[in-house]
Amino acid sequence: MNCPSCAAEVTTDSIFCPRCGQRLDGAPVKTPAEQMRAAKAAAGGAADSDVETPLWSGGFSWKAMLGYWLLAVLATIAGVVVAVLGMAIPGVPIAAGVVVLLVWLFVIGYFLYQRISLAYELTNQRLVHHYGILTRVTNRIEGIDIDDIKFTQNILERILGVGTIQILSTDVSDPKLVIRGIDDVKRVFALMDDARRDERRKRGMYIETV
Repeated sequence: MNCPSCAAEVTTDSIFCPRCGQRLDGAPVKTPAEQMRAAKAAAGGAADSDVETPLWSGGFSWKAMLGYWLLAVLATIAGVVVAVLGMAIPGVPIAAGVVVLLVWLFVIGYFLYQRISLAYELTNQRLVHHYGILTRVTNRIEGIDIDDIKFTQNILERILGVGTIQILSTDVSDPKLVIRGIDDVKRVFALMDDARRDERRKRGMYIETV
């Protein structure tokens, strides 16, 4: 038989045309919202399952910069030693102090930039991320659009419980989103992966019910 809408050839037991989606059994086509509600009713889902629920929010953790903090401490110790040993030489203690100050300013400034300019919010339906200071940009990735997710940790990060999460999606703005410096990264990764799987299961249930 052929589809009455696009004339594509379909099997006799087909309910919908695989090309244009036209219903073939003559029953009225439900709206997407009606189809989703019917799918939930068939699966015994709760009426409020569409409510967006916050799961996690966070940003760049200071633990991710432990190497920088240690470098600043070592620079401070070295600066004190140089200042003490070079006290007899005019200008050496001041130069050592300036170097130490610049190191700390760089480390603290870099941390504040990462902390202030990046923020993330995860719900059961999507991941929202904000970036920028003077110009704030907000973007979101729907859970159904996430194709793959993974997290990585080096040895020091494994000890501290921080890491980097990488998300691959069909989102146009951020097809590859890298989230660095996340504390308790294993738990956050599990929340993201569970939310992604739940959205895909709901979409699969919706498709089967159509």
